[in-house]
Amino acid sequence: MLEKPKILIVDAEQKIREVVRLYLENEGFLVGESSDGQAALKMFDREKWDLIVLDLMLPGLDGWAVCREIRKTSSTPIIMLTAQDTERDRILGLELGADDYVVKPFSPRELAARVKAVLRRTRYSPTEEVKQVHINYPDFSINPKSRLVMVNEQQINLKPKEYDLLYHLAKSPNRTFTREELLVAIWGYDYWGGARTVDTHVNRLRNKLLKASGDNFHITTVWGVGYRFDKK
Repeated sequence: MLEKPKILIVDAEQKIREVVRLYLENEGFLVGESSDGQAALKMFDREKWDLIVLDLMLPGLDGWAVCREIRKTSSTPIIMLTAQDTERDRILGLELGADDYVVKPFSPRELAARVKAVLRRTRYSPTEEVKQVHINYPDFSINPKSRLVMVNEQQINLKPKEYDLLYHLAKSPNRTFTREELLVAIWGYDYWGGARTVDTHVNRLRNKLLKASGDNFHITTVWGVGYRFDKK
């Protein structure tokens, strides 16, 4: 029998935690709660969680800081909760490595559906380890088991979605992918971010790769279509 997924709810409002807990437990999840950022990080360090529902407005250490700390060591999926639906917040959430973004007030039923959707695409995505192969080019390699990317004998530190995007492109060199194909492959059909999500991550990837490699290889923009991984 498969273990029930464990969800950590981090929100300062007790009523929100109680309602979300009720809906998630009714869907068969195990649920933990925290009302502040520091306590949430301690719980995260002590136990293994399958997903975190993280409010941005927390006392003391806010949600941005909590997400940043978690992403230093883990790719555990994070759904951010916020009272403000602004482009700046969405982009910042992407850059920090959030997997989804829900605006308050929200439907607990919708949040439960988003939790299930994020778990589906992060636990059973097309890039699961069993389907991955080691990628080797001169001065460039990707080890899918350790998720280690080496460029010119230098380790490149990538966030989880940056790594997934790079691997997807690099395993099919010289093939052009549309933004929509990349969005579906890496984030899933129901991802809220849209095609701009792909552009944001490609730009960050380019900066990291070019810093280590110069012009040896890079991700090329195919105008009006999408991107491809070129080896020069």
